[in-house]
Amino acid sequence: MQGEKVRISSVYDSSQVESKWYQYWENKGFFRAELTGKKPAFSIVMPPPNVTGQLHLGHAMDCTLQDILTRFKRMQGYDTLWLPGTDHAGIATQAKVEEQLTTEGQSREQMGRERFLKRVWDWKEQYGGQITRQLRRLGASCDWSRERFTMDEGCSEAVREVFVELYNKGLIYRGNYIINWCPKCQTTISDVEVEHLDREGHLWHLRYPVKDSEEFVIVATTRPETMLGDTAVAVHPEDERYKDMIGKTLILPLVNKEIPLIADEYVELGFGTGAVKITPAHDPNDFEIGRRHNLEQVAVLDKEAKMNEATGKYKGMDRYAAREMIVRDLAELGVLVRIEEHPHAVGECYRCSTAIEPLVSRQWFVKMEPLAQPALEVVREGKLQFVPERFSKIYLSWLENIRDWCISRQLWWGHRIPVWYCQDCDTEVCSKQDPSTCTNCGSDHLVQDPDVLDTWFSSGLWPFSTLGWPKKTAELEKFYPTSVLVTGRDIIFFWVARMIFMSLEFQKEVPFRQVMIHGLVLDAQGRKMSKSLGNGVDPIEIIEEYGADTLRFMMITGNTPGNDLRFHVEKLEATRNFANKIWNASRFVLLNLKDYQKDQRGELALADRWILSRYTALVESVTDCLEHYDLGEAGRLLYEFIWNEFCDWYIELCKPRLYDKVDLNARRTAQSVILEVLDGTMRLLHPFMPFLTEEIWQNLPLQGESIMLQEWPEVKGDLRDSAAEKAMNLHMNIIKAIRNIRAEMNVAPGKKAEIILFAPDNRINLRLNTGVEAIKRLAGGSAVTILTEMPSKPSKAAGAVLDGVEIYLPLKGLLDLDKEITRVEKELAQVRKDHKMFEGKLSNSGFIAKAPAEVVNKEREKLEAAKARQQVLQARLLELTQE
Repeated sequence: MQGEKVRISSVYDSSQVESKWYQYWENKGFFRAELTGKKPAFSIVMPPPNVTGQLHLGHAMDCTLQDILTRFKRMQGYDTLWLPGTDHAGIATQAKVEEQLTTEGQSREQMGRERFLKRVWDWKEQYGGQITRQLRRLGASCDWSRERFTMDEGCSEAVREVFVELYNKGLIYRGNYIINWCPKCQTTISDVEVEHLDREGHLWHLRYPVKDSEEFVIVATTRPETMLGDTAVAVHPEDERYKDMIGKTLILPLVNKEIPLIADEYVELGFGTGAVKITPAHDPNDFEIGRRHNLEQVAVLDKEAKMNEATGKYKGMDRYAAREMIVRDLAELGVLVRIEEHPHAVGECYRCSTAIEPLVSRQWFVKMEPLAQPALEVVREGKLQFVPERFSKIYLSWLENIRDWCISRQLWWGHRIPVWYCQDCDTEVCSKQDPSTCTNCGSDHLVQDPDVLDTWFSSGLWPFSTLGWPKKTAELEKFYPTSVLVTGRDIIFFWVARMIFMSLEFQKEVPFRQVMIHGLVLDAQGRKMSKSLGNGVDPIEIIEEYGADTLRFMMITGNTPGNDLRFHVEKLEATRNFANKIWNASRFVLLNLKDYQKDQRGELALADRWILSRYTALVESVTDCLEHYDLGEAGRLLYEFIWNEFCDWYIELCKPRLYDKVDLNARRTAQSVILEVLDGTMRLLHPFMPFLTEEIWQNLPLQGESIMLQEWPEVKGDLRDSAAEKAMNLHMNIIKAIRNIRAEMNVAPGKKAEIILFAPDNRINLRLNTGVEAIKRLAGGSAVTILTEMPSKPSKAAGAVLDGVEIYLPLKGLLDLDKEITRVEKELAQVRKDHKMFEGKLSNSGFIAKAPAEVVNKEREKLEAAKARQQVLQARLLELTQE
């Protein structure tokens, strides 16, 4: 194709460019997965964001990483499927709609279940698409034609299928068990949904008398209000202090109830008094001890976290108010020994931050041990790998210590448990289809279980339910197992483990080969972003101000796999500068391609051979990084190449030939090489910055519908040229050294300097001769002299030594020597003064002892900087004064 298309604007307008190209890509169907092609398959399922949600920086990072991998594989020639979808988010969505009803003076109970669920569906249709619209703003190249929802018809069918099969295998059961109850959300939550946070509290030491004795046992508790439900006190069987007391009866204060002193190895030997109060109805560890010793379960708190009818005068009191009153009563009774300040971990609901209440309740559970074992084996055997590998230890540890999973939730919004109870014969009917009659007695008096399933139950089926299971679909055949899962480290337990054991149970194969774990996005101080701290950042606001490409590139660079990322506005500014640098460089190239002729490349200049060699190395390194999920390093390599090698060096080296109107062969060759490198570099950068690269590529004199459909650059081994790289590195180092000398000596930018290069080694001399014109032009030289012999060094010349070359710049005529000597002497005097001050401070033992470590370290850094500057100035003064 001939030179044309040069219409690129002087300023990059991200908002105009992004909306234009995303609409183009989507309308053209470029994101759609091919089912009939013979290309290899690559698939990712998107971790489904809550349908209630708005895009936050965590989503933005997660989706950027997935999009980079998807665009990369698409360009490599894979049939790619990045399958998007949203989660029904049981608690969160129901809470949103209930808040709306409250403002209208209504409640869900007043509406009834059916009308309330219709209201939630209406709400979902009205607001549920917000986050997917925001993901489009980010540039997500998902196959939106296959978008799924955890409560759509297909996913709901999969949930029923799995529940019934697990139920029939005896892996789902109903029983009384200790669960985590949220008094605010009014539902159970799973163990991994409890956030354990350190809170200031107290430890109350209480005296429990031994029946018919003057003896007593002292226990310590952080929750005195639960003592009303104590049914034992436990000690370690080998604790010598209690050897003769085990089996005796204690009197529970306030209640005057007899409880046993039992022995159990759960109690930590030698810790504290060695005696622990046991409340089986309100503590998970006590619950297990109670089961081992057949203890009674006495509940003293209700589902609103208020004292229940079993607590006498405390009935109806909030748990914290009751605590205060009980402590006063214990003190009056004379059994309160002492109170200690005691910070301790408090379990809180991850949704509303209310302290959870362990309660014994009749719930539905999944029996975990048979499901956990295969999920442990696939990771231990390397059939499924975590990247970085260290996260496999967290996964294994959790599964090795897993308890049965409570899957029932006391909500209305969600997958209703497919179990019906016959009102005539008490038969329990579990069915994939809604039954009309009892399977035992034929009665039609059936009532469905009111609870819904934990949201993570349906999410755990996501890798195969979204591909059409339980039906045998072409999508399932081609794209399962998926290639990789990209997700945050915070949901390894919530989601990753459940997908693995569910997939192994129902597909007999892992859901993905690799799990790429990324860290969290924190604020500049390293804190989690939250509403309470007011430190959240809206990605859409960033996109509107800086552009989506800037946000994307900023989030994946400067960070190593799996580590948390600190958000700094300064990084955004730097990344926007990078985008502008690319834009301006591309604009320069395009303006010099107006008369470009295809297939007109002549003999390559040294700079051409060098940039093609460096570009080839870049292709190899970036491809390798992406294959190994080191996306941050791939981004860094692209940044360094584009900013430094391509923009700062090659374009500058090319300018004389691009401007040459006489030697058309040299001009055509420079055009050909600069176009090849710009085209290839934009393709490498495309997965990271899709909008900018598309806009630039569309203006290049090339054929094709879109950059995203172009082939991923291949490594051309014959373009690697170590000789060219060695020669160019030498030239660039000399130019940088001369620029540094000029800056140190305050030489005016317009002043031309004589450059003397002394290189006794003939091989280096030959390399120097190929770069004379470049050194002269880019280092501000009036002339370049290369010497192989030098009887004496030039007088009053600034110098530097590097790579076997001595560099000299005679200073006569470059600057006012007397004025410069005075300036350097003045600065040197100040630096010596600073050096003495820093030394004095650091020799002061009082300062070292009292000042914070970071202050002392800063002073040491200042001292080292002063020493280094003093050496530089002394050398400069010698150069200025020597004859």
